[in-house]
Amino acid sequence: MNLTQTALKPAVYIIGAGPGDPELLTIKAYKILTQADVILYADSLVPKQILEDVRRDAELVATGNKTLEQIIPLAIERVRQGKSVVRLHSGDLTLYSAIAEQMQAFTEADIPFELIPGISAFQAAAAKLSTELTIPELVQTIILTRVSGKASAVPETEELASLAAHKASLCLYLAARHSSKAQDQLLEHYPADTPVAVCYRVGWQDEQIWVVPLSKMAAVTREKDLIRTTLYLISPALQKAVTTRSRLYHPQHQHLFRPGKKPEQVK
Repeated sequence: MNLTQTALKPAVYIIGAGPGDPELLTIKAYKILTQADVILYADSLVPKQILEDVRRDAELVATGNKTLEQIIPLAIERVRQGKSVVRLHSGDLTLYSAIAEQMQAFTEADIPFELIPGISAFQAAAAKLSTELTIPELVQTIILTRVSGKASAVPETEELASLAAHKASLCLYLAARHSSKAQDQLLEHYPADTPVAVCYRVGWQDEQIWVVPLSKMAAVTREKDLIRTTLYLISPALQKAVTTRSRLYHPQHQHLFRPGKKPEQVK
């Protein structure tokens, strides 16, 4: 692995900071973050610890109170001044990061940009729970979704109740303010005793996780006064005892790198 740092080109580097733990930054993200001239960061979602090793002379711009019309021109101006700019988002860029419109703006302005992915909260939460979300013969699909809110509506074909019909491992984002409605929709298909991990500020220093039956999901949300930065993992894989085993490393399973004995070798 080459950890040598090279000078950054004038461009916008859109980085997924992960769920909050600085040690979950990718090496590439860390290298860019510690070299950048300008860092535009979502301060309401990215903890300050992520910025501990940035350059002392780096320009830090908190964007929690800014609109895209304020953020984009600043980034474009700095790149045209010959500077490297980091646009730092929480989690992973593929999930609810609102980068599509940013990339479109940079493209129209002929500003080069690069995407650096991050760890998503559902991955960090599953790791904290020591859980594999795809258990053979139990569940083999992971659904990442949200409920409709003020900022973004969910297409009718992706309503929670219809997705719940699959009874997959379902990772529900941005739903704390709508936990009662979400619980009702999930209960249309999942059994009431399906385990749910209620995950608050995963990866932050004040992280908390509660595993409860689906029927208690909304009650726990209200009791803990959770209104934001909360993820729900709904999955039969969260049950304590798993009795099935993957065939991948089973002695009777053969594949290209572990071929079985030829018939004439078997006595």
